[in-house]
Amino acid sequence: MCGRYTLSQSAEAIATAFGLDTSLAIEPRYNIAPTQLVPVVLYSAKKQRQLQMMRWGLIPSWAKDPNIASRLINARSETVSEKPSFRAAFRHRRCLVIADGFYEWQRQERKKQPYYFQLQNKQPFGFAGLWEHWQTSDGEEINTCTILTTEANELMRPIHDRMPVILNSQDYGLWLNPAAQVTELQGLLRPYSSQAMNSYPVSTLVNKPTNNSPECINSL
Repeated sequence: MCGRYTLSQSAEAIATAFGLDTSLAIEPRYNIAPTQLVPVVLYSAKKQRQLQMMRWGLIPSWAKDPNIASRLINARSETVSEKPSFRAAFRHRRCLVIADGFYEWQRQERKKQPYYFQLQNKQPFGFAGLWEHWQTSDGEEINTCTILTTEANELMRPIHDRMPVILNSQDYGLWLNPAAQVTELQGLLRPYSSQAMNSYPVSTLVNKPTNNSPECINSL
């Protein structure tokens, strides 16, 4: 799964990586947690990439209770085209959730040890994401998102059996394209290359969502 991640790159680096306006206002974050607002990239009505802030944790358009979001922070890529909570968004509302690293916890004898994962080049990247538009009974509109997961690659496997889907930059356009075919999209939902990533253990500082400092990603 993916329950915490980071986005500490400069606005300029993010804009370059995703082909966005360079006047972005994004503050460095070292411990992004579910229910928080997160930056995502999607196509506008004019089929141009745009940045939006969305709440992490999907609320399907048909949901009665918004608390369902806490259970839908991730979507399994193997079943995303079939599950009622995700299938409409998979076909019509795909996005890139911007990150530059993520955390996962390894179960050890007496504790759970957090590890930090990032690309070898330490550049920002896009998780494969889905988004939904939901409206409360009093008319409040909320946009929410989820991150797709897949089986772990060799680097990840000793820590956890699942990992978030990291898309190659050349595939961003296809993932966002509203005309893309399901078979094309499913071909993108695979483990990222272990050779292009690295990982290391970090302190349990990251266990508390309110801790949001560079120390969260310091190697032990």
